[in-house]
Amino acid sequence: MKRTLLLLSLFVSLSIAQPITAASSYNNLVGTLVRDTVLGVPCQIYLPDNYAERIQTDKSVFPVLYLQHGMFGSEDDWSVQGKLLRWMAALLLAGQVKEMVVVMPDNFLGSIPDDEREALMEAPNVTPEGEAFDVSKGSAHWRKLTRDQEQAYEMSGYWEENFRDFMREIERRYSVSTNPAQRAIAGLSMGGFHTMHVSHYLHGEFAYIGLFSPVIIPRRDELLVATIEDSPFHTMGFDLQLDYGSPAYNNWMTEVRSMVAAPPMYWIAIGRDDFLYAHLQDYRMWLDMNNFEYTYYESNGGHTWENWQDYLCRFLKKLFWDQKY
Repeated sequence: MKRTLLLLSLFVSLSIAQPITAASSYNNLVGTLVRDTVLGVPCQIYLPDNYAERIQTDKSVFPVLYLQHGMFGSEDDWSVQGKLLRWMAALLLAGQVKEMVVVMPDNFLGSIPDDEREALMEAPNVTPEGEAFDVSKGSAHWRKLTRDQEQAYEMSGYWEENFRDFMREIERRYSVSTNPAQRAIAGLSMGGFHTMHVSHYLHGEFAYIGLFSPVIIPRRDELLVATIEDSPFHTMGFDLQLDYGSPAYNNWMTEVRSMVAAPPMYWIAIGRDDFLYAHLQDYRMWLDMNNFEYTYYESNGGHTWENWQDYLCRFLKKLFWDQKY
């Protein structure tokens, strides 16, 4: 697999932090990355090649993938560390993916209510205990939040509860299909957490769901494991401060079970050395007990971008082939 990835990477040598236009040597393959702010949420959005011309002349409408980053990440992660343009170019050249729009939101800032976001970002760079910390981009706390503070927002349910509005605004601004059969959602780590909970809260809205090394953390008293007190959900280092008053979380089991009758393509991947490995096996056991159909891929390695690039490529190749658009 490493040899294959190396060969594919030779197809493209480009600066993915800058917009790529049809004038590049990968004309008709690469497309363009654009920045937008959607309902207050910063986004990078990948548009197929000649997008503007095609939606004007051919009225083209594209399938859409919502792709989410992990904890302490940003809307840049999948384009910079995940090398989205590189893999889209290589896979399009090989005829292995469909053209699509890829929306990469800052799902962390999307987890903060509008009336708190601006004030929070302007707050002094100190912990709740009054200790200063580095907030330069790339540092562990560049959001001006500690890990516990960020986790509290990430697991508040606000992003999941408001995702439908975010999605509808994307559909208003961009020429993407409103048909759930042409809509996918995926994410890594904490983005996998958001993906899992958005997908059941808005069940029926996504035909393709991808969980890459996901945090799951359902309610500790509801997960049906053999010895619940020894479950990784209690020992993995998270304190389970989910807001169970949120409708996005308080009925998760029933909502996931409701997807069994007409299952989406539910694709799960993780590395054998990932610190979330045992945690995810509990979730798989619960899915099996409820006859929930899913595809599971297990790789070597751990919680790394090498794995997430691999998972992204595998997931992209599965999307939208049985749909016309």
